[in-house]
Amino acid sequence: MAVMIETESLRFAYPADEGEKPVYALRGVDLTIEKGSFVVILGHNGSGKSTLAKTFNAVLLPAGGKVWVEGMDTLNQDLLLAVRQRVGMVFQNPDNQIVANVVEEDVAFAPENLGVPTEEIRKRVDAALASVGMSEFVTHAPHLLSGGQKQRIAIAGVIAMEPACVVLDEATAMLDPTGRREVLAAVHRLNREKGITVVLITHHMNEAEGADRVIVMDDGRVALDGTPEKVFAEVKDLRHMGLTVPDTVDLLDRLRNDGWDLPLDALSVDACAEAIAGVLKKA
Repeated sequence: MAVMIETESLRFAYPADEGEKPVYALRGVDLTIEKGSFVVILGHNGSGKSTLAKTFNAVLLPAGGKVWVEGMDTLNQDLLLAVRQRVGMVFQNPDNQIVANVVEEDVAFAPENLGVPTEEIRKRVDAALASVGMSEFVTHAPHLLSGGQKQRIAIAGVIAMEPACVVLDEATAMLDPTGRREVLAAVHRLNREKGITVVLITHHMNEAEGADRVIVMDDGRVALDGTPEKVFAEVKDLRHMGLTVPDTVDLLDRLRNDGWDLPLDALSVDACAEAIAGVLKKA
């Protein structure tokens, strides 16, 4: 498959206090993210996952190593606009991204600033709102919407730029369970129906179950990388890093420790129930 984002020996350090040595948040990250994939990046606070996300569209620039977006070097200032048009960012607090008093005006804001013709903007706004299930709110005031609805409007604003990739940096962290489901459904639909590459940064383990790939960050490095089934089977390693596992895997692991012959890769509730039922039938 074609490559969307690639990093090589990527390092980044935030400025240190006077007299202190800088502490690296990223310590040599090598990754390749394929176009059209749905990738979830997990890690505890301070693991480097959000820092990594911000390097994907040049919000942060490497202190060492490289980041390429569709072959474009993010350190090349001449390519900055092109990079940010290809990779859109959605942040934790939607209120920080909503800039207008009417939903359609907010979604139109970025295309207008890119110089997109008026007729094309109208098409993009309508398509973007439809893609996140918010068409009926086109003339609503954003501040009257729920958290999940606001975040879907923020996503629509990014989609209207027609990016090839959307990076969601803890975009569900401030939402209730209903809001999280709304946002996840929207981004999965974008990935499935439009082929948009999705990179989801989260600390909610259950959000990773439907991903193509899960990357676990720890101390600025990639600690685990693979399918959700492969990564979540590493229960001991994940717990050692201070992370939990999906509820289904936690249950299967506890039963295994009690002597049940169960796999750890039955992530969904149905698969987990089926695995347990299979053991009970043999008993």
